[in-house]
Amino acid sequence: MQFWALGMFPILLLLLLLGYPVAFTLGATALIFGWIFLGPEFLSLLTLRIWGIMTNFTLLAVPLFIFMGMLLKRSGLAEELLEIVGLLCGRMRGGLALAGVLVGALLAASTGVVGATVVTMGVIALPTMIRCGYSPALAAGTVAAAGTLGQIIPPSIVLILLGDVMGVPVGRLFAGALLPGLLLVALYAGYVLMAAWWRPRWAPALPTVDATDLWRRACKGLLPPFALIVGVLGSIFFGIASPTESAAVGALGAALLAAGRRRLDLTRLTDSMRQTLRLTSMVFLILIGATAFGLVFRGMGGDRVVTDFMTSLPGGVWGFLCVSMALIFVLGLFLDFLEICFIVVPVLTPIAAYFGLDLLWFGILIAVNLQTSFLTPPFGFSLFYLKAVAPPEVDLGRLYRGVMPFVAMQLIVLAILAAYPGCVAWLPAWFDRLQGL
Repeated sequence: MQFWALGMFPILLLLLLLGYPVAFTLGATALIFGWIFLGPEFLSLLTLRIWGIMTNFTLLAVPLFIFMGMLLKRSGLAEELLEIVGLLCGRMRGGLALAGVLVGALLAASTGVVGATVVTMGVIALPTMIRCGYSPALAAGTVAAAGTLGQIIPPSIVLILLGDVMGVPVGRLFAGALLPGLLLVALYAGYVLMAAWWRPRWAPALPTVDATDLWRRACKGLLPPFALIVGVLGSIFFGIASPTESAAVGALGAALLAAGRRRLDLTRLTDSMRQTLRLTSMVFLILIGATAFGLVFRGMGGDRVVTDFMTSLPGGVWGFLCVSMALIFVLGLFLDFLEICFIVVPVLTPIAAYFGLDLLWFGILIAVNLQTSFLTPPFGFSLFYLKAVAPPEVDLGRLYRGVMPFVAMQLIVLAILAAYPGCVAWLPAWFDRLQGL
């Protein structure tokens, strides 16, 4: 029966590649295998697991952060942020691409929703960069990569889900992910500036604008979103509020910002709520299906087979780490981060604990690795989001060429974090000392 459990994965992958919905494929595979090998009594345990998911207070942060991001997008505040930073940086070579990276980081820190960020920047920044003479590959790669920063920079939805799956406090994950996220931003910015210096025609400078009016607009457009970011993340890091409570404050703050700019009407509010409901329902349906899948897999003893295999690998801890990271990267070529988070991570977490690894560090490694799944062909979701709104000059070939350097930089950061765990552990430990823990 243990080896039949391993057969659940190829069947699941085949059905997903055939185009069946993820949540229902997970649930149907689990029900069929569970009914055959475990009997109908396992359904009673499944209902208890689902009840535990739906009453989990931490997961309430997911719809709240999504709602915050949707409000910022629908009210036009995200567009204004992108325009102002573009004007500030555009006078240097590569300035528009640098602005795309910086705004991607700011939107990541204020929304945590990758799809919304990529589409927003694809609609506004990408056509402007192409019109100003930027290389289509460099422009598309920058926009796609900057849009995925919401995967690692807090408040990231994937960090909330990983914290629940791995049993790691979400606040500590947020603190541990901050330095790796800023390291990625620095590498992206360095790359676009170096590309502009090496090939000036790839990223020309923009004409100068009136500095007085520009700084006035910058103060008006940048300070309120920055205050919202500091309020949301600071309340978590310093232990003032839980992630769920700070998410509620962030959603209220985004609504007040939109209302203060007279951009919060009934149409925008209703549309933001509808999009939040759609994305939240998708996340939780997949979570329920993955819970059923994991329950059957463990009930059939599949986790023991995987544990025995991983613990017998040559190299001990480093052998397990290399194989697990390679497995997540390869699966990211074909699966969404939600399936990997809910199916693979629960299997790997007990093995990491068996080896004595810091689960906070291991969780951040997984989060950085999962970020590559948005940019790697053939099923990188950020590539699909961007291609849907990109100008005709940006074909798939240029888009793929443009994102490859950014995927390489993500893997470089992953290697740095694996070699120097202190990059992850330092900031959470510092906040713990500030709180007297």
